[in-house]
Amino acid sequence: MSADIIPDLPAGAANNPFGRPLFNDPSVRKLARVGVVDIGSNSVRMVIFDGAARSPAYFYNEKVMCALGAGISDTGRLNPEGRVRALAAVARFEAIAQSLGISPLTAVATAAVRDASDGPDFCADVLLETGLTVHVIDGPEEARLSAQGVLLGWPGSYGLVCDIGGASMELAEIRDGHVGKCVTSSLGPLKLQSMKGGAKARKACAKEVITDLQDQMGEQKDRLFLVGGSWRAIARIDMHRRGYPLHVLHEYRMTPKSVRETVKYIAKSDIEELRSACGISSARMVLVPIASEVLKVLINRFKPKDIAISSYGIREGMLYEQMPQKLRDRDPLIESARFSESKDARTPGFGKTLYDFIMPLFKSAPPATKRLVKAASLLHDVSWRAHPDFRAEVCFDNSTRANLGGLSHSERIFLGLALMHRYRNKREGTRFDDLFDLLAPEQQIQAEILGKAMRFGAMLWMEKDAQFGEFRWFPKKKILELRLHASAKPLFSEVAEARLKSLARSLSADLKIKFTKPSTEA
Repeated sequence: MSADIIPDLPAGAANNPFGRPLFNDPSVRKLARVGVVDIGSNSVRMVIFDGAARSPAYFYNEKVMCALGAGISDTGRLNPEGRVRALAAVARFEAIAQSLGISPLTAVATAAVRDASDGPDFCADVLLETGLTVHVIDGPEEARLSAQGVLLGWPGSYGLVCDIGGASMELAEIRDGHVGKCVTSSLGPLKLQSMKGGAKARKACAKEVITDLQDQMGEQKDRLFLVGGSWRAIARIDMHRRGYPLHVLHEYRMTPKSVRETVKYIAKSDIEELRSACGISSARMVLVPIASEVLKVLINRFKPKDIAISSYGIREGMLYEQMPQKLRDRDPLIESARFSESKDARTPGFGKTLYDFIMPLFKSAPPATKRLVKAASLLHDVSWRAHPDFRAEVCFDNSTRANLGGLSHSERIFLGLALMHRYRNKREGTRFDDLFDLLAPEQQIQAEILGKAMRFGAMLWMEKDAQFGEFRWFPKKKILELRLHASAKPLFSEVAEARLKSLARSLSADLKIKFTKPSTEA
């Protein structure tokens, strides 16, 4: 498989995905229903995580665009209208949390509140009205938490994390699953918006500040992870410009050349038409041209090898902060798939049996492919409640758009295609056909083989830990051999045989079937 399908894996993740799951461990269960409030310079958001799995689900997610930091460069104070809206938003969030039994919330405030002269008064008003204590964090701490959010989705990753808010921009270095140097700056688009001298002055300011940041951070030519609403909006526009078919922002990849082209595209486009075409809010779109100017300078200075969008940031970093190390060390994809199997599959635990059965077909595959085989085996039956006519498409849609960390876009397509073939022989003629080309033809065939192997294996038995037979695969001779215990012969029906033959055709293999006596009968 191509290099872009290989993720940054935590130590040991590829070797033992079927160890004891952690989601029932008391230290992990207490993370269920973790609520955080992020009071930013542009927006105020509450997220309630279901944090029991390594890839947490968003139990509740609401954002209000308050623009607390608007005009702060001129007045030194919070935007009065934004302050009223932010206080109302926090009061609503606290009421919701109490009604759901999520208490206490953890609230943090960033650049606007820490820089404004009336920031302490605002925090006092929040405490008086809601009983919620707001923790005002400094710039380096904001950078650290954002970087931890990236690590939640990319365990063991390396590179430079850049988080842009309304009134500040932070950089953090990540290496081998740890956060290194952290720095902050005032390059927030809300602050730059009111700068005298227009685009020319903003460009000069961005160059000066980013040059200073580069001196502090040193050479950073690995991956650049972008965190923040303005960066995500630019990524949406990049997708629109390129006609990119998978509209999932998390782990969306861009090249420096592509970013430069998109910055030009933004500059020459009608902003309102672009906003409407890309589904970006008016409040966000006003800041996009300014943020794009900063991004261009950033990539010209740091020269990253590639650029990845992270939907995980400071809020996810706050959850990561509370995770025990043994959970942090788990592969988010495998742990999440394991969690899904435990609550949604008809026979929880059968995924390991299925994995063991089909692995001879993938014994020479690279670790990244074997990891996807593990995930697919765990997820092969979690969508059984869907209507049979649409089950294959539901599987593909769920896999490609699910909130999963540690899964690149090409891996999403691979996993979705494998699960589609778990329920459907052919992939042509679906509403997803334009997405398949994100995989090379040989990768599409590998996903098809995996799906058809699962489809056949699930017909033979659904019993956890059952051992009724085995595959033997001879790739050089192109021979697929199925050895079934005699006791499994009644399960090898006409339909099962047809599915086995379909698998053999996908392998371009000759098929041999042997019935054997179990060793206990010998």
